[in-house]
Amino acid sequence: MSKPKIVFFDIDDTLYDYDKKIPESTAEAVHRLQKGGVITAIATGRAPFMFRDLRAQLDIHTFISINGSYVVHQDEAVYTNPLQDSALHALIEKADELGWSMTLVNEETMKMAGPVDEKAKKGIASLKLPFAFPEQDAHFAEDHPIYQGLLFYSEADNSRFLKDTPFNAFRYVRWHEYGVDVIPGSGSKAAGIKQLLNRLNLTPEDACAFGDGNNDVEMLAYVGTGIAMGNAVNAAKKSAKLVTTPVDQDGIYNGLKEIGLL
Repeated sequence: MSKPKIVFFDIDDTLYDYDKKIPESTAEAVHRLQKGGVITAIATGRAPFMFRDLRAQLDIHTFISINGSYVVHQDEAVYTNPLQDSALHALIEKADELGWSMTLVNEETMKMAGPVDEKAKKGIASLKLPFAFPEQDAHFAEDHPIYQGLLFYSEADNSRFLKDTPFNAFRYVRWHEYGVDVIPGSGSKAAGIKQLLNRLNLTPEDACAFGDGNNDVEMLAYVGTGIAMGNAVNAAKKSAKLVTTPVDQDGIYNGLKEIGLL
């Protein structure tokens, strides 16, 4: 089996440890890949404005962001997949009716579509973003393309309506006790990776990916070498080719070493 030519890294609990810092062994591993001519890329649910410092620190200029809906190669957007307008407006209205908070995300910023509740505060706080809590803008979706929503509700809340039209135009992927990503029905990190690989004339077998969460499951199964972190959820581990050590135990370094890239 040939060695991967491109490696995708999830951010939270993969590149970042539990304190949202990059382990020294991870930074060393990424830089060694780059020196060896391997393309290093990020694949994350985060929007580009949320991880500028990380990209600068690791000298990474290619990424799959917003769960595959905004793809960049060499600092240039090469693929976008915004949420369907009519279904999005219906979801915003329904969330307001239920008293659920909702955040709208594009490549440059994020805004609250309506009032903020404690579930939203706790969910967004868990991301430890280096900027102020998003402002409220009831008209943001009317004036900008929206690539992702963050819908805040618990598993105990009645969310069955999300399976009905028009809300079933989207996928709902939970990342927090109260936080759920709202992405296009056809969207995923794997879908974004497919777009980039096609552009680079690479195949899935040429790619490796590291991840730990529910939004990494399709990605880990799609690439030729999917590696789940030791701290990954069970679904991610089951979809991966192998499981490395946890993020705080040199997981990325050890995984790359095991497949012969270091």
